[in-house]
Amino acid sequence: MIEIDERALDTLLTEDPGGAVVMLNLLRFRPDGGRESYRRYAEALGPAINARYGVRVEYMGDGGRALVAEDGQDWDMVLLVRYPSRQAFADMIRDPEYQAASHFRSEALVESVLQPTVPLTGVA
Repeated sequence: MIEIDERALDTLLTEDPGGAVVMLNLLRFRPDGGRESYRRYAEALGPAINARYGVRVEYMGDGGRALVAEDGQDWDMVLLVRYPSRQAFADMIRDPEYQAASHFRSEALVESVLQPTVPLTGVA
């Protein structure tokens, strides 16, 4: 599944432990221009949406060959994106300006993982 549906957003908010959330993004691009379409998606979101919702890209990198994984689990790109809250993430996804650009993401990807993470406390 590539798209985020309302049920998934509701679950994300119901399970909210509070505080910031870092979303793990694992992306596999379509071979026929997927990377370029994803670039257009990122550009369309731009600084306005990032500022409005407090979005901060913590890490973005090209995926390498997986050392430990099932066959076919190499990813083209990995992103870690911080949001001030799960509510901020959900509000961004529901924003009409985001919705207008989201088709670039859908067109770019053949497969993806989008997983919220919660910082561990008391770990050095």
